[in-house]
Amino acid sequence: MNKLLILILVIVIFISGCRPTRPPANEDSPIAEKPSPIPEKAKDPIEEMVKSMTIEEKIGQLLIVGLEGTEISQNEIYNIRENKIGGFILFSRNIANKNQLLELIKNLNVENKDNKAPIFLSVDEEGGIVSRLSPIINNLRNPSWLGKVDDKELSFKYGENLGLKLSSFGFNLDFAPILDIDSNPSNPVIGNRAYGKSPLSVSDHGLAVMEGIKSKGIIPVAKHFPGHGDTSIDSHLELPLVQKSKEELKKNDLVPFKNAVDKGLDIIMVAHILYPEIDVKNPSTMSKIIIEDLLRQDMGFKGVVISDDMTMGAIINNYRIEEAAFSFLKAGGDIILICHGEENPGLVLDRIKLGIDNNQISMEEINKKVYRVLRLKDKYKLDYSDIIDVDIEKINEDTKKVNNKLR
Repeated sequence: MNKLLILILVIVIFISGCRPTRPPANEDSPIAEKPSPIPEKAKDPIEEMVKSMTIEEKIGQLLIVGLEGTEISQNEIYNIRENKIGGFILFSRNIANKNQLLELIKNLNVENKDNKAPIFLSVDEEGGIVSRLSPIINNLRNPSWLGKVDDKELSFKYGENLGLKLSSFGFNLDFAPILDIDSNPSNPVIGNRAYGKSPLSVSDHGLAVMEGIKSKGIIPVAKHFPGHGDTSIDSHLELPLVQKSKEELKKNDLVPFKNAVDKGLDIIMVAHILYPEIDVKNPSTMSKIIIEDLLRQDMGFKGVVISDDMTMGAIINNYRIEEAAFSFLKAGGDIILICHGEENPGLVLDRIKLGIDNNQISMEEINKKVYRVLRLKDKYKLDYSDIIDVDIEKINEDTKKVNNKLR
């Protein structure tokens, strides 16, 4: 037995010695391949920009303001250079003729050239009774005709015409389309501005207009969330009250807005309306229930939320503008629209700074808002190009072609 064990051991040792020896690993050997390094996460340029901005630069991006005259003044220069304002809105009072408008837009851009972000250059150009460019260019017929004709391709052409007009002069943002439903005959402010009297009509033609505006590189703003169609009071004058529940709104007024969100809506305007069955205390522009819960959570909107003009009667007759503006930000809003009053932007900016200092709003919240604003500007590649002239005759011919089909 002992001899047998010795024999087995000898055989095992012999076999082991005959195995090929594994060469030592070296850098040239495939056996010595090093694990691939984990790639670094690419930096988000917008996030990096937000990080690089001062508090003044950040909160300036949260305002779009009006101007009083037809030329750039020291007030606008101060708002751009010192307040780092995010954009401007022009009205008929700012538009005298073609050359004056081109010069004004050019000068606003020139003053902003050293700031980190381009400015919004916005206007209310809906067609019909709301047209700021009508003093110098032919106007489209009322949007209500689109619902009557019921041709979505024509509605796209309508929006395309709006976008053509604005891009030709150097604007980059249009407060259109209206997605309100013309559901209340006593409504003093919507009426023929709406695309129809049903959610389907407004949705079909409003979204087609939206896509037409976008096709010319102009940012369309859907308004007036969650619906101004069923009011009997003009919010420019007083605060309207609508007795509708969230469920009622979802069946009717919210349908066009939800469809626009699903189609990639970038920016939405919130109206000054009180819905006591939803929020008994706050109008929609100051309501977290409406902006954060309903719009962002329930409807899934990820874009920019802008207020209606904070100098409208619905606000200034009931609140201090700076408190209403700050409440809008706290409720989930991003951009405060201030159309009148040279002192108002300063009041609002000071209130936001105070809110940050007093920990009423966190820098994290501010950064998220600024990020959304800058992301929108980057998406549409806002840039300044010196527009020398505009072929008004050619644009008027395009307007005529659209109007001839609105019969």
